[in-house]
Amino acid sequence: MKWTCTGDPEYTLEAIEKEGRGTDIILHISEDSEEYLQKQRIGGLLEKYCKFLPVEIQFGTRTEYSEVPEGSEEEPVGTEVANIINNPKPAWKKQPNELTDEDYLNFYNELHPGSEPPLFWVHLNIDYPFNLTGILYFPKLGNQMEMQRNKIHLYSNQVFVTDEVKEIVPEFLTLLHGIIDSPDIPLNVSRSYLQSDRNVKKITEYITKKVADKLDDMFRKERSKFEEKWENINVFVKYGYVTEEKFAAKAKKFVLLENVEGLYYSIEDYKNEIKATQTDKDGRLVVLYTNNKQEHDSYIASAKEAGYDVLFMETVIDVHFVQALERTFADEKLTFVRVDSDTIDNLIPKDEQRESVLSEDDQKQVEEIFTNCVNQAGATVKLEALSPNDLPIMITRPEFMRRMREASQMQGMDMNSMPDYHNVVINTNHEAISMILGNKDEDKAKYLYNLARLHQGMLTGVELTAFVKRAVDFIK
Repeated sequence: MKWTCTGDPEYTLEAIEKEGRGTDIILHISEDSEEYLQKQRIGGLLEKYCKFLPVEIQFGTRTEYSEVPEGSEEEPVGTEVANIINNPKPAWKKQPNELTDEDYLNFYNELHPGSEPPLFWVHLNIDYPFNLTGILYFPKLGNQMEMQRNKIHLYSNQVFVTDEVKEIVPEFLTLLHGIIDSPDIPLNVSRSYLQSDRNVKKITEYITKKVADKLDDMFRKERSKFEEKWENINVFVKYGYVTEEKFAAKAKKFVLLENVEGLYYSIEDYKNEIKATQTDKDGRLVVLYTNNKQEHDSYIASAKEAGYDVLFMETVIDVHFVQALERTFADEKLTFVRVDSDTIDNLIPKDEQRESVLSEDDQKQVEEIFTNCVNQAGATVKLEALSPNDLPIMITRPEFMRRMREASQMQGMDMNSMPDYHNVVINTNHEAISMILGNKDEDKAKYLYNLARLHQGMLTGVELTAFVKRAVDFIK
């Protein structure tokens, strides 16, 4: 039978003579769609939508050449063979015990040719209460997020549907790569329908659990290998901790904290490690951290001298991760404080108090001298009786204001118009401050203030040039 239609509701049907079995589908292309007659265009469509169809698809022929022994003068012989463009038996349709590590890596290369090999993977395979198969790969994320998205492809019975899966899997899982295949996911329906569909919710929970179980299993059985991979997966784990409550409940067992020395701890291990030294007078367990070991070097050194440990937290998600940890362990009075947010004595307040070597009148004069030097929006001069071994001047950024600023920047808000709120802390017990007071030397006070700004990376352009020249004059 021959069925003919031009695209409207009318069609013709007639009996014809035909050699052999099978169906021929002949498309006639209009002039404005001639691109679809190009071999490259057709090949691209077949590659995208039919790459893993369960029946072989031939797209013309290709030439295969015979192998010729090395050193032989024979010419390779070319043979025309069917050009099969799809893989009807992809790895995700097989059982995990049928696959080797090499099979999983070869399939990843089939999905993403030329990409770096993945760190590890999770094989999804369930047929009740819903049907779902697939393989999710953990790529090397480092400190990247956005560029890794849309690498999970959704299939239905091996037919490509979409690479927009954010309505089907939790947001943090979109950082993974791979395939999800399920005939139970409704297609071509609204976002609100997907979000309320019971099967979709079950599938989301199952995938989240499988990923969490894989990470937990690695942490318990291969701790050292897990630590080696942490640099490349910590953004993913922290993102899941922040955004997915059920994942966070499992992740708090295997999420790692890294200190400035490069040592890794689980959360419970770290709490036990610092409990004796970093519990303040109100019973709060204070976790110190830095996001820049070079800029905060002097603050880290002061913390170490006081017997404290400092975590290294530099990823794009750490601002929110810190707040999520504080919520999780609120009952235990766990709090995070960046090491440059206050003086060392105030970061972890104890009962003992230091006395200033300066009288009240002297302190008022010191405050006046430095207030004249610090003529900057958002800056507040504070006097503190610190150790004589601490720096003469420190710049600290209040934890609350800094967190608010960083969170706003992550949301795309322009913070250039907002003052950079910070405290200029004068150590009244340092001999340099006594010398400035004795000589009423505002020039040297300005120099020390700029030195503190240099430590914080606050000097740029003309200011930096002027400071270097002033430093050379001091040396001379």
